[in-house]
Amino acid sequence: MSEFAGFPVEALIFFEGLEADNSKAYWTDHRETYERAVRAPMLALLAALEPEFGEPHVFRPYRDVRFSKDKSPYKTAIGAHCGRGGYVQVSANGLMAASGYWQTASDQVERLRAAVADDVRGPALEAIVERLRAAGYEISGTQLSTRPRGYAADHPRIELLRYKTLTAHRDFGEPPWLAEPACVEQVASAWRDMRQLTDWLDQQVGPTRLPQSRRR
Repeated sequence: MSEFAGFPVEALIFFEGLEADNSKAYWTDHRETYERAVRAPMLALLAALEPEFGEPHVFRPYRDVRFSKDKSPYKTAIGAHCGRGGYVQVSANGLMAASGYWQTASDQVERLRAAVADDVRGPALEAIVERLRAAGYEISGTQLSTRPRGYAADHPRIELLRYKTLTAHRDFGEPPWLAEPACVEQVASAWRDMRQLTDWLDQQVGPTRLPQSRRR
């Protein structure tokens, strides 16, 4: 595998075209561009990040359309993650890095809310969220539209209590360094910043303890 040299502008142009024509014909005609300008740089980026952030995984480019009204066959971004880092994505909009808990089972949601409501652990998370927002990160996740059952509507951390999943991300767009080797350090730096959130989640929530059949 060659060393990472950045994502060429062709990668973004490829996804612009795919958004306009999400078809097998477009994919077949531009498969060489995808392999050379999109997939190969992503694999090289992950190889550079792996020593610090763990084993990488690149998501398949094909959408699961079995239960979707949208039958477009291809994802309009390439996404990947490293076990001790987070998620990274390149699309027509440029680069995005993220970390946190994207999926949670019911027991994880219970532990998340209990920790948020706690008078020590909750303010600690609140401070992490404030620091990340001040540094340019967005905090997001699946939220209830109202207060969760058992918690007062005027709870001082009601916004955080409404979250069922909790993530941080930053959209970098298309900065000059996207096409340069320096992109490695930019992604690594973002994952290091967001580690404070994932560390809190790992300590206070952790993996689900439910059997597979009861996870929702």
